[in-house]
Amino acid sequence: MDLVSLAVQLLNGVQYGLVLFLVASGLTLVFGILGVINLAHGAFYMLGAYLTYWISAYTGSFWLALAGGVAIAFAIGLLLEEIFVKRLYGRDHLAQVLLSFGLILVLDEMRHILFGKDVHSVAAPAFLQGSIRLTEVLSYPVYRLAICAFCLAVAAAIFFVIQKTRIGMIIRAGAENRDMARALGIPFDLVNRYVFAAGIALAALAGIVVAPISTVFPGMDNQMLILSFVVVVLGGIGSVAGAAIGALLIGITDSFGKVFFPSVSSISVYLVMAAVLLWRPNGILGQREV
Repeated sequence: MDLVSLAVQLLNGVQYGLVLFLVASGLTLVFGILGVINLAHGAFYMLGAYLTYWISAYTGSFWLALAGGVAIAFAIGLLLEEIFVKRLYGRDHLAQVLLSFGLILVLDEMRHILFGKDVHSVAAPAFLQGSIRLTEVLSYPVYRLAICAFCLAVAAAIFFVIQKTRIGMIIRAGAENRDMARALGIPFDLVNRYVFAAGIALAALAGIVVAPISTVFPGMDNQMLILSFVVVVLGGIGSVAGAAIGALLIGITDSFGKVFFPSVSSISVYLVMAAVLLWRPNGILGQREV
């Protein structure tokens, strides 16, 4: 493989890893801060993709679909937290798994009623539809580069909020010692609601940005949910920085595995996860329990 092809695979891996990070960052926040296992997280990734198809089909604008899809997903997250999720705090994980699995069934049935089983396409913005020619026979889509830039900007915003703002300080305090933070008077009922909604919106955002390159189809959430949990465990539960490292590692492993080891590419990410957990049982940036 020449250097140009190697660079293309690296870009593909980074782009995939950044999309994974958007999904996994929301999942690790919900899991690490709220202590809730949300098996329906991947369904909201699919929801974002279908909202993009629906809004762009009626408005003809990808940007309206982007803004509208995130806003709708955030509102759905607020509603779900108020009606269902807040009743799960402090309960055992079985109740959380059962409720989130029920949400998967409800969302999938709604998807089937509204959109059927057809595969749908979403057009990327016109100025991002071209390709950059790398060699005489090889080019790279501009939209994929745009995904990388956009996801990096969102990741930077996430880290800024968590590290440099008051709400970020509260989130970090809740992840470190929730009982102590509550004893200091932090209004966790409100924090929980917005953290859950933000996690849902991030998953939907990932579905929105990949819709033009992956198409929109039933079951697109299944693999993303599994890989998101892999990323969360790999990076360390509750660690957004760990999720970023884990997502990039999984994205690059998957991209190069399909090229160099196609016969075992489907298990390559799990082999990497096993190797890392043997070295760091709590994840790359996970804290050791005492």
